[in-house]
Amino acid sequence: MGFADLHIHSAYSYDGTASISAIMKYIEDNTSLNVIAITDHDTVRGVQEAQELGPKYNLEVVPGIEISCAEGHVLGLFIDQAVPAGLPLEETVLRVGDLGGLCIAAHPMARGINSLSFAAIWNILKNPKVAKILIGIEAFNGGLVYTRRNPIVAEECRKLPLALTRNSDAHTLHMLGQGMTYFIGSTVDELRTALFDHMTLPHKKRKLTGAGVAASYVPRILLRKLGWVNWTAGPENAIAYAPLSKALGEVALTQFGQL
Repeated sequence: MGFADLHIHSAYSYDGTASISAIMKYIEDNTSLNVIAITDHDTVRGVQEAQELGPKYNLEVVPGIEISCAEGHVLGLFIDQAVPAGLPLEETVLRVGDLGGLCIAAHPMARGINSLSFAAIWNILKNPKVAKILIGIEAFNGGLVYTRRNPIVAEECRKLPLALTRNSDAHTLHMLGQGMTYFIGSTVDELRTALFDHMTLPHKKRKLTGAGVAASYVPRILLRKLGWVNWTAGPENAIAYAPLSKALGEVALTQFGQL
């Protein structure tokens, strides 16, 4: 029996507030997760780092990305190449499939976020090729400020022929573990099989309230804007704050400019 979180943002996202090493350290110390996906906004720059660090923190890593397609956000999993933002949903999903990946609809109908509508999802599933790639949906999203919408969304999700997941959509360390997906097994391959077979279950866990999400995020995004994120040197080290340039190394110089 295993738990996965397939929607996590690191400092490689413009709105992420923790390095990959800090994310993994927090998860190992504070959660029951076996498998995670780092899904930064429209970039896979952190995928290689995550996969290299995973064994040090007893975690298996799904390479992934959160893609901003024309109709809303979709998670591309099991891929280590970026898919361009802004493409129609159907083309986005098919491109993920061409790379050997699968898709999960992220936070459908979420207020204040670029999200897929249920009408768009139902419509695209009419394409048999798409239906083999878009195989899951976030029935619960632990990172939403408007958490009270989750029960309504979950009920609509159950009507779709898709695997149900519960993910954290974490942008801060304290949000990690607020969303977990149960599956039989404990490895990336077993998770992929469970998603294909629609044998995943959103794990019920007390969520942060909308106020709790905001309280966790606001001070940390302000620090991020000042160039500081959570970071750790390794599994035996404590999590501390470090300059973004240190947390991301050479990537910081090319993606975010000289800090």
